[in-house]
Amino acid sequence: MTKRKSIIILATVLLAVGILGGTVLSKRWNQPLGESLALPTATLAPPTATETAPTPIAENTGSGQAASPTPLQPETPLPTSTATPIPTATPEPLCGGPPVMTILALGVDTNSYLYGLADAIKLVRVDFVTPKVTVISMPRDLWVQIPGLEASGVTEGKLNQAYFYGSPGMGYYDGPGAGPGLMARTLQNNFGFAVDHYGTVNMYTFVRMVNAVGGIDLYLERDVDGRPVDEKTEDMGYFYAGYNHMTGEAALRFSRIRKTDNNFARMDRQKMVLCALKDKLLRPEVLPDIPDLIASFQGSIVTDLSPAQISQLACLLPKLDDENIIFGKIPEDELTGTSRWDARNGHNTFVWDVDPQVISDYLARFQAGEWPVYSGEGAGCPPPVEPRW
Repeated sequence: MTKRKSIIILATVLLAVGILGGTVLSKRWNQPLGESLALPTATLAPPTATETAPTPIAENTGSGQAASPTPLQPETPLPTSTATPIPTATPEPLCGGPPVMTILALGVDTNSYLYGLADAIKLVRVDFVTPKVTVISMPRDLWVQIPGLEASGVTEGKLNQAYFYGSPGMGYYDGPGAGPGLMARTLQNNFGFAVDHYGTVNMYTFVRMVNAVGGIDLYLERDVDGRPVDEKTEDMGYFYAGYNHMTGEAALRFSRIRKTDNNFARMDRQKMVLCALKDKLLRPEVLPDIPDLIASFQGSIVTDLSPAQISQLACLLPKLDDENIIFGKIPEDELTGTSRWDARNGHNTFVWDVDPQVISDYLARFQAGEWPVYSGEGAGCPPPVEPRW
């Protein structure tokens, strides 16, 4: 066992003991930090019909009457030896977690939670048995039906607008979970995918989180240009190829660039930032501080996870091998770019058009742990970048 792994394991134990010792006696340990989703239970499809044995066909004897079918004689079974099955142990979930947990992770494009669009929409599947974490980026410009707002004249819109209409400042939605809750309902109604929990971070909190761990380190294969392309475009800066140390502000700008290429390239950059943040959290000098970090940000993140569940997720992080952190996205060739009339805003807007069943099929495989699969470069996190500063 390497020195680094020994330190990680020791820090994980200290993390668990520190969090548990401070709050295990509290009544809030297992209580959600925010309003639970309370999504309707999905209806299971009826079982398919089973095959029946074919009816024997009577032979024609030539007398005008059909002869009774000749019954088949059963074959004499060969003697077989009966082996006593050896019971196999069922692996237990690690860190006291459930076998699988799914989380809707949202990044909001404002500094508060009263308003805003969902700038980043991720579905996270956490397998506590393998262990494995799979992250799917959902295209924010998907055109979807938005449920529960008919009285306000809203029936459809972009996927990222589901959060906007559900946010407290809009006053359209009074269901559970506010913006994340309406986003979760929208995903379930359109694609049949129900999440267990949600977590939402605004821009201000994201910047603070990255700065709290001392920034992140990335290696860029090429320059990334986030300068304005017109007077309406926000200046996101220019990032040179090679090694980059990013503060929270720089990491946020890097994650939001999309006007110079497209939203799929932005998803890839968001993945780079998440991987770099994961690498920083696993550094020996940072791991012991995770309990304090969790405590300091509990009031800044909107989530229905409980402190116990957050502790389980933190415990699992250092146990993940690189090939068991997998990123994916809906293939671009499944989507058709077009424009739709946005009645609420009074103009045409770019959207991704797609058969909802296509998305449903991908998400069903994601839910079952069958997709995406690790395929080497591009599927998981890049190698950690050692800081040079």
